[in-house]
Amino acid sequence: MNVPMLDLSEQYFNLKQDINAALEEVMSSSRFILGDNVKKLEADIASYSNVKHGVGVANGSDALHISLLGCGVEAGDEVICPAFTFFATAGAIARIGAVPVFVDIDPKTYNIDPEKIEEAVTSNTKAIIPVHLYGQMADMDQIVQIADKHNLAIVEDAAQAIGSEYKGKKPGELGTTACYSFFPTKNLGAYGDAGMVVSSDDEIAETMRVIRVHGSKPKYYHHILGYNSRLDELQAAILNVKFPHLDEWSSLRKQHAETYTKLLKEEVGEKVVTPYIEEHNNHIFHQYTIRVEKRDELQAFLKENGVASMIYYPKALHLQPVFSELGYKEGDLPETEKACDEVLSLPMFPELKKEQQEYVVETIEKFYK
Repeated sequence: MNVPMLDLSEQYFNLKQDINAALEEVMSSSRFILGDNVKKLEADIASYSNVKHGVGVANGSDALHISLLGCGVEAGDEVICPAFTFFATAGAIARIGAVPVFVDIDPKTYNIDPEKIEEAVTSNTKAIIPVHLYGQMADMDQIVQIADKHNLAIVEDAAQAIGSEYKGKKPGELGTTACYSFFPTKNLGAYGDAGMVVSSDDEIAETMRVIRVHGSKPKYYHHILGYNSRLDELQAAILNVKFPHLDEWSSLRKQHAETYTKLLKEEVGEKVVTPYIEEHNNHIFHQYTIRVEKRDELQAFLKENGVASMIYYPKALHLQPVFSELGYKEGDLPETEKACDEVLSLPMFPELKKEQQEYVVETIEKFYK
């Protein structure tokens, strides 16, 4: 049996008629930039996030960058973030000329450890980026307390976490902004690049809208330095078709996660550490990530037997060559570095079949036997 990491084909065939009709409507209208589809998606995602504003941008990376600019982060400022995340989290900071300050993670959830944030705050700190990794939100209560104490912005990196909840609150409700990615592999994925920032701050939302169109307001009059980062109308049309299905897909992911956990505990036991879910969280399982010994050998064995898997992430950001001038070294963030050696994400998508999951677990069992 071959089990892919992700298969988007069945989802498309189920929605093919509606998606094709939506694309044809855009083509017929010839309204391709910031049209009605973008406006509808912005309003719907903002409402879904229980905030006032949605600002559609070109991708999730730009969502982070524009959020930081909107929050007033400038060159020389420091922004605290985890090193166990996709590069875009820190890249958005560095592109401004600000300094990423990396802190360690909670080894159970893989999210930023709030106890480490307080230690990293200096007079130059301007913002915190908590990453809601794999689909589970970070410990926002403590993060909000620290941010309030030091007058810091909170830019939530919710690229993997649309629909997740922390004590009944969604991304954007507790932070200054929250950033979504609609990259095709995400729980709500476009058919290309797309992203959005959500916020209840009127001034920041308006600033971000101006930044995404070259800093122009009104048109051809530029008071701030922006750039071109707009959510494409065709991608918005696709996302408008898919969005009503998001909660159903998230529910299926959670069911698959329960199946994986049950099978792994029954068949493999303590050799595999299954995902930890905080009791007050709604984890929407963008990824189902286990911790194992002999991770690389297991991944090779899975591949030999037709099972795809991915390592998110094999090298922590504080040890990446591009950030070498910051002076971090091995051992500085021990939990982050340990996770990089042990995590492995298994196939996860709504249409995943139980027999596929059973085969994945059987293959893991064979390896450890």
